Amino acid sequence: MSKFNNLFEPFTFNKGITLKNRVVMSPMTTWSSNDDYTISDEEVAYYKKRVNGVGLVITGCTHVLPNGIGFTHEFAAYNDSFIPSLKKLADAAKSGGAPAILQLFHAGDKAIAELVPNGDVVSPSGVALTEAVPPRELTHEEILEIIHAFGEATRRAIEAGFDGVELHGAHGFLLQSFLSPFFNKRQDEWGGSLEKRLSFPLAVIREVKKAIERYSTKPFILGYRISPEEHQQDALRMKDTYALIDKLIEENVDYVHGSLVQALRSKPKYNQDNKKTYLELIVEHANNRIFVIAAGSLESPEDVSESMEKGLSLAVIGRVLISDPEWVEKVQQGREAEIQNVIKSSNFRDLVLPAKLWGVIQNAGPWFKVEQ
Repeated sequence: MSKFNNLFEPFTFNKGITLKNRVVMSPMTTWSSNDDYTISDEEVAYYKKRVNGVGLVITGCTHVLPNGIGFTHEFAAYNDSFIPSLKKLADAAKSGGAPAILQLFHAGDKAIAELVPNGDVVSPSGVALTEAVPPRELTHEEILEIIHAFGEATRRAIEAGFDGVELHGAHGFLLQSFLSPFFNKRQDEWGGSLEKRLSFPLAVIREVKKAIERYSTKPFILGYRISPEEHQQDALRMKDTYALIDKLIEENVDYVHGSLVQALRSKPKYNQDNKKTYLELIVEHANNRIFVIAAGSLESPEDVSESMEKGLSLAVIGRVLISDPEWVEKVQQGREAEIQNVIKSSNFRDLVLPAKLWGVIQNAGPWFKVEQ
């Protein structure tokens, strides 16, 4: 048996869904859908190559409305015509025997203007994230439409055969922007005080829960992904994140997913007195009231094991599954010395990498180790 036993204990969500181990395939964008935003055969093969060892699969994000697209060649979920495509993805993601979760999002002002209808990029209050064309402030009616769209995308996930959805409230996308005091300057029911800035994320959560209750005939997981802080002045801080976590607990969300740069090392920059990492602070605040999972440069089995010892319920791995699809099996069999952390140009086809993803990896700088 592996010396990393804590990775391979079974885990059961409160709703009764049991995982064979504590290792999760990270939600990773592949930039590889077909031109009509349906799942490509390359993406299906990519998932099938990587899902055999993990205990849970979280897919890359999918946009719930046409104006929510955040990446080129990102598969869509914004109307029923995409259900066959989503089913294709669900079947591939579940082909290794692990449950699969579909990650839902709206990119907000990080949407790609060239791919958004009429180039009409929207945000909570028109505050621009970049120096690009400023986004337009959403109307009250449009906010209600987006909330409804998250519920409808959840219904499609259920019909497609997924075992849950994860709301992507991290990385400056729309759910996070509404929570952020920097990006949300509204003075109506959707912004201003912290309580009002929480209104949109909570409305989305409740709409998704309604869809689950109405359409799902079996246990269905609901997770929520967070970035704990933003770098701008007077922006999102840990106190906002703590308030959000408390609300997730009140709403019986199944888990909170911390998206961290380095899960074992990243610390708040805006509280010099704090010696603890984001991971430790989130686990401490959750205090066993909600399951905590986290991603962030967890690459070696030692890293993953240490993150579990620090209180994570599940550990999320990403890049290492791209460079070595058999990472989990090798660790479980005590073959961790055989893990491949470098992608060789000569064998990228053996790794079953979609051509567009391979192109991104080659230009990703220090994020991936590539040898010619």
